[in-house]
Amino acid sequence: MPFIIGKKIKMDQVWNDEGKLIPVTFINAGPVVVTQIKTKEKDGYDAVQIGYDNSVKKLSKQIKGHLKDLGMFRILKEFKPLAKDETYARGDVISVDAFSQGDKVRISGISKGKGFQGVVKRHGFHGGPKTHGQKDRHRAPGSIGAGGVQRVVKGKKMAGRMGQDTITLKNIKIVEIDKEKNIIAIKGCLPGNKHRVVLIQK
Repeated sequence: MPFIIGKKIKMDQVWNDEGKLIPVTFINAGPVVVTQIKTKEKDGYDAVQIGYDNSVKKLSKQIKGHLKDLGMFRILKEFKPLAKDETYARGDVISVDAFSQGDKVRISGISKGKGFQGVVKRHGFHGGPKTHGQKDRHRAPGSIGAGGVQRVVKGKKMAGRMGQDTITLKNIKIVEIDKEKNIIAIKGCLPGNKHRVVLIQK
């Protein structure tokens, strides 16, 4: 199945043929270039590596040698072909032409970073009671362990870093495609800020 890399532009609304208003996210996708074909015999697994965003001005010597005769790319990502009959060659160009309106795709991206957050925002705790005898305890986590166990059990929900996680959405519908401008309109919202890189696979 085809795959491509893109960047979020913005969210907006479009009208469909039935007169319904649909929230969409516009993505500037591709074109991408196949930079390497990985095989199970040589690399231990089957994958296709593609390059995206040629706005980079400086690369290491190792990456320059790896991308010889293909150009300079800021982003290199790998995809595992889902169909056995798919064949790609080094130097192939993949654009939005590989997708069509109505296709269902899988999208991965990195969510917005929230920094260090407490348990109320991070895990949805309701906080302490708002009654007499309570002071500065409204957003406290409460007890963090049993009396007989002299340690905090692994996996305990506590305050900490929130966001900046890889989120994958499946069966997301493509609403519109502008092949001239390389723009794809995806139904609904996607993880991450504006200009965040997202991976799209049919």
